[in-house]
Amino acid sequence: MYCLDTYALWEIQFANEKFVKFLKEDFVITEWTLIEFYKTLLREYNQQTADYWSRRLLPHCKNISIEIALKSVLYQHENKKENMSLFDCIGYIYSQENNLVFVTGDKAFRNRAKVLFIQK
Repeated sequence: MYCLDTYALWEIQFANEKFVKFLKEDFVITEWTLIEFYKTLLREYNQQTADYWSRRLLPHCKNISIEIALKSVLYQHENKKENMSLFDCIGYIYSQENNLVFVTGDKAFRNRAKVLFIQK
């Protein structure tokens, strides 16, 4: 199963074929990823677009524990030279803890364990 990051969701809403295929697969996103995506859609488009994607993705949304959040903060801190967002660290650590493949186009995660890195 896959865990998609905001980069992947952004490419899905652009109908990028490299990413749209994941809508037909078993996938999850963290609640934090949905929040970041919603915020970005509000900034770039409008509330109607953000609400549409929120409704569409909500069934795939998973809550994270405080333990995952704290591990993610630590991971971000340990990799501060990579300039990773906390949102992405949460998705990555959630993926690692739940034996999922993290799907991203973010170069900071390119050579990490259980990451499917896809360029645009």
